[in-house]
Amino acid sequence: MFLTRWTHITAFIFISLITLSSTSSHAQAALLMEEPYGFFGTLNPTGHTAIYLQRVCAETPVKLRRCQPDELGAVIARYQGINGYDWVAIPLIPYLYSVEDASQVPDRVDRTMVTSLRQRYREAHLQDLGDHLANGGFLHGGWTQLVGVAYERRIYAFRFQTTPTQDDALIELMNAGPNRSHFNLLFSNCADFARELLNTWFPSTFRRSILPDAGMTTPKQISHKLVKYARKHPHVRLAVFEIPQVPGYRRQSHHNKSISESLITTGYAVPIFLLNPYVAGGLFVDYLVRGHFHTIPSDPQVLSPDNLSALTAPDADPENPNSAGELAHSAAAAVSPNPQTSNAANPGLEP
Repeated sequence: MFLTRWTHITAFIFISLITLSSTSSHAQAALLMEEPYGFFGTLNPTGHTAIYLQRVCAETPVKLRRCQPDELGAVIARYQGINGYDWVAIPLIPYLYSVEDASQVPDRVDRTMVTSLRQRYREAHLQDLGDHLANGGFLHGGWTQLVGVAYERRIYAFRFQTTPTQDDALIELMNAGPNRSHFNLLFSNCADFARELLNTWFPSTFRRSILPDAGMTTPKQISHKLVKYARKHPHVRLAVFEIPQVPGYRRQSHHNKSISESLITTGYAVPIFLLNPYVAGGLFVDYLVRGHFHTIPSDPQVLSPDNLSALTAPDADPENPNSAGELAHSAAAAVSPNPQTSNAANPGLEP
């Protein structure tokens, strides 16, 4: 089984290398960096990561297919607590808002409304995942994390181009795999899943970082590396969008942090300093030198439910203010956190 999966991965990388420079029939994909929220998001402010694919849709939550012309694609991510599945795919609008049509998205929600929308979608479309799905809780995820994400947090979409051949290879790769969970908060989390998929498009680009993330993969680290890669490779045509948090259900989510930033800018810094001032000093230096990623432009285009089609625009202008050039320049020049990195994601390394 391992050899079979490795063969698929090798073939996918080979196809990606061949088609990387192709300029015809491009579609869009996006890395979704989702902000942490709530009490757990305060304890673990790294956030969540998912991958959006314009041309790839969910035949079922655990089986992919090519989209029909009127479909907006699907979001795929690694989760914990979904009846042993490693990844699940959800259509874009339900993933964000728990409804099937953008015209049904409410302007403001409360807990009762969010629960009702999610339950209705589960009964209609998530039965393939099993009848006894857990709702999830403080420590473990559940099916509620699959839909209505924009009610919990703000999301930043880092859009880039893919080719039909790459998309077809991804469908074959994911459908052929066992899709059995091996979630691990430290070394096989949602950001690791995104890293693995991104490496199929951009081989050997995304690796774990000893500094500033202590060998872990985090959403902020992945988005930063994608921005740096896009600056050197304009054909990627990177553009960044903001999907706001729908107000009413929760307080605003928090901006994503790296591991060293999490430790230095929260209450963890005090016990670390008391236990070992040298370790605390090293973390602080690491935070200043390596952990101060600056990934979000000052004015990303804001997407509402009725203009999500901007994510699937045929061409992203690499010279526009939201492009990789400005982002990468900001990343290199930044010396302080971006005030625009605000709220709307779920703890990405959260279960």
